Amino acid sequence: MSQHTGNPTNTYTVPSVSIKTARTGANNKANELGMRTMQERAYAKRGEQYLLIKSPPASGKSRALMFIALDKLHNQGLKQAVVVVPERSIGSSFADEALTQHGFYWDWKVAPQWNLCNAPGVDETRIAKSKVESVRKFLESQDKVLVCTHATFRFAVEELGIQAFDDRLIAVDEFHHVSSNPDNILGSQLTVLIARDKTHLVAMTGSYFRGDSEAVLAPTDESRFETVTYTYYEQLNGYSWLKSLDLGYFFYTGPYVEAIHKVLDPSLKTIVHIPNVNARESLKDKEREVNEIMEGLGKWEGVDEKTGFHLVKTPDGHVLRIADLVDDSNPAQRTKVLTALKDPVHKNDRDHVDIIIALGMAKEGFDWIWCEHALTVGYRSSLTEIVQIIGRATRDAKGKTRARFTNLIAEPAADQSLVTEAVNDMLKAISASLLMEQVLAPRYEFTPKDAGPKEGFDYGPEGYQPGQSNVGVNESTGQYHVEINGLTTPKSKEATRICKEDLNEVVTTFLQDKSALEQGLFDKENVLPQELTQLRMGKIVRERYPDLSETDQEAIRQHAIAAMNVTQQAKLELSKMAEAGQQDVLGEGEELKGSTALLDGVRKFVNVRELDIELIDAINPFEAAYSVLSKSMDEKLLRQVQAAIEAKKANIPEEEAKELAKRALVFLKERGRRPDIKSNDAWEKRLAEGVAALARYVAQAKAEQEKKTNG
Repeated sequence: MSQHTGNPTNTYTVPSVSIKTARTGANNKANELGMRTMQERAYAKRGEQYLLIKSPPASGKSRALMFIALDKLHNQGLKQAVVVVPERSIGSSFADEALTQHGFYWDWKVAPQWNLCNAPGVDETRIAKSKVESVRKFLESQDKVLVCTHATFRFAVEELGIQAFDDRLIAVDEFHHVSSNPDNILGSQLTVLIARDKTHLVAMTGSYFRGDSEAVLAPTDESRFETVTYTYYEQLNGYSWLKSLDLGYFFYTGPYVEAIHKVLDPSLKTIVHIPNVNARESLKDKEREVNEIMEGLGKWEGVDEKTGFHLVKTPDGHVLRIADLVDDSNPAQRTKVLTALKDPVHKNDRDHVDIIIALGMAKEGFDWIWCEHALTVGYRSSLTEIVQIIGRATRDAKGKTRARFTNLIAEPAADQSLVTEAVNDMLKAISASLLMEQVLAPRYEFTPKDAGPKEGFDYGPEGYQPGQSNVGVNESTGQYHVEINGLTTPKSKEATRICKEDLNEVVTTFLQDKSALEQGLFDKENVLPQELTQLRMGKIVRERYPDLSETDQEAIRQHAIAAMNVTQQAKLELSKMAEAGQQDVLGEGEELKGSTALLDGVRKFVNVRELDIELIDAINPFEAAYSVLSKSMDEKLLRQVQAAIEAKKANIPEEEAKELAKRALVFLKERGRRPDIKSNDAWEKRLAEGVAALARYVAQAKAEQEKKTNG
C-alpha cells in the first residue's frame, strides 16, 4: 500500500492511496472439483450448521453456496435450500450451473418457477407479497432449490411460520442487510430460526464489518457461526491483470455537476453514483443532473434503439455509450437498459458501454468487469455501501491494470452557513477512506514478543530471530504475523475469535466515532494519542463486548489499535520511501509485488524501533490521514475546520475521568507512584488530570446527596 497523488484527468489532483497487487493469478486456478481458493475454503466447512462467509465482491460466493447447498441436500439430509437475496437483480447469480463439467459431483439447477426473482414489474413490495403462495407451494413440493428476495422471505415467514422452514437450508446473500435491531424484521426472524435450531444457515457478505453502527446478530447468536474469511488482500493479489487500486477524495465548491468533470475521465469505464435527492449535494432534480453530466462530456447524439443507451460525442470525436439508471419515469425504457447491461452476450465486450450513471442501483451484485472507476458524489452514510461501490471496480478483466474509487465531497466554504454539516460530510469521507485501507490490508496475527515463529510464515532471508521484533508473511492466507512487546493475549475462545476475525468491525466502530475523528485530525496539539487509542477505543470495546472479562477487552483493544496503526504507519513509511525515490509507488514496475510493497512498509516501521504496545498506543491513528488531507486542502480551509472543532471543546466528561482514573491505577501498579500532574510526560499529566476531575465529580455528588439529606 503506498500513498501517492493520482491524476486521472491530467489536470486536477486527487489525493489517494494506491494499493498494489501481486497478480499471482491464483483466482483463475481451480482444484479438481472446480473450486477456486475461497470456494475450497468454504466447502471445507460445509458440515457446519451455521456458516458465515466473509468474502469480497467477485470472489465467487454464489458458487461457493452452490457447492455447500448441494452437499447439504445430497449428504446431510436437508430437504430443500432457500436462497435469499436483497433484490431481484441479484437472483441471476444463482442461475443454473453445470458444475459437473468442472469436476463437481452434481449440477446446480433451479426450476424456472422457483426463481422468484424473475417476476416482472417494478413494485418490489407488491411482487414480494404476491410470491408468498409460491414459497408455500415450493415447501410442499419435492423440488430442491428456491431463489427469492429478502422481502419475499420475510413475508413468507410471517405468513407460514418459522416451523415451515425446519430441516432446510436458508442461505442469506448480502448478509449485512440484516441487523440485530428489533426493527429489522429479517434480523429478528433469523434470531428465532437460530433459537429453534432446526434449520441450517449460510450467511454471505462482501462487507467485513457487517451492519455499520449496529451489530448484525446478537453476540450469543453470532458465536454459533463458524466463519470463513477471504480477504480483499487475497482477492486482489490473486488477480491476473489488475495492478493497483486507487482510493481518493476530491473537494469541490459550487454545484457538483460543474466540478464532476474535473475527475470524470471519459476514457475510463466509469460508474457514477449521483447523490440522493435529499442529500446536501443534490440539485433536487435528478434528471437534470444526469443531463448536465452528459452535456459536460460532449454533444448528445440520441439513444441507441436496441440498448437504450445515450450516445454522446466527445470533442475528440469519440462516441460514448452511456447507460442512465437514474430516470425511472419510463419503466419500459429502464427495463431495456437493465436488460442490455445484463446481456451475457456482451459480458466480455469492453466497448458495449462506457459510463453508467446511477442513483441507488449498480452497487451490490452488479457485475461489470470492465469498470475502472467508481465515482461517487457526496458521502455515503453507510460504510458498507462504500465497500460495495468500490467492489464494482475491482473485477479482474483482460488489459485492465488499474482501478480507482473517487469520492466527491463539498468543501466547507468560508461563507457557508452549514459549515458543521460540511465538516461532518468530510469526516465521513475520510472515515470511509481509512476503513477501506484497513479492509484492503492483510489480516494481522499479533503475538507477544518471542512467542515463536508461526508455521507457514516467511520471516525473510534470515528467518525468525529471537529477541527481535519479527514480521512474517503467509502469502497463501494473506496474513502477517507481527510480534509486539507487552501485548495482552486474549484468554477466552470468543475473544480469540474476535482478534482473528472481527478486528475490522471494531475499527469500523472507532472510525465512526465523530469525536475521535475530529480530535485526531484537527486537534492534534491538544489531544494525546492515548486519549484515542486507550480511552475511546477502550470504551468502544467495552460497549461492544460487555460480557467479556477486562483482560479480554483489553486484548481486543490492543489488537484493534495495532491493526489500524501498523497499517497507517506502514503507509507513511512507504510515502517517505516514495518521496526519496526508493519505491515504484504506482505499481507499474514488474519488480515489485503488491504484498511486498506493504510488507516493506511494515518492516521499516517495525525495524526502526522496538515495537511495543506502549509505542502503538502513543501513535495518533489519524496521523497518516492528516498527511493526505493536508495535501488536498489549503491552509486557510484547514484552519477554518480546526476552529470549528476547537469551538466545541469541553472539560473532561465524568465517564472519561473514570477511565483515566482506571488507567492511573495501572500506572500506580506498574511504577509504584501516582501520576504527577506537573509531569513533563503529557500522558502521565493527563492521567493525573483525570484523577483530579473524578475527585471533583465525586465531591459534587457527595455534596448534592448531603444537601438532599439535610434539605
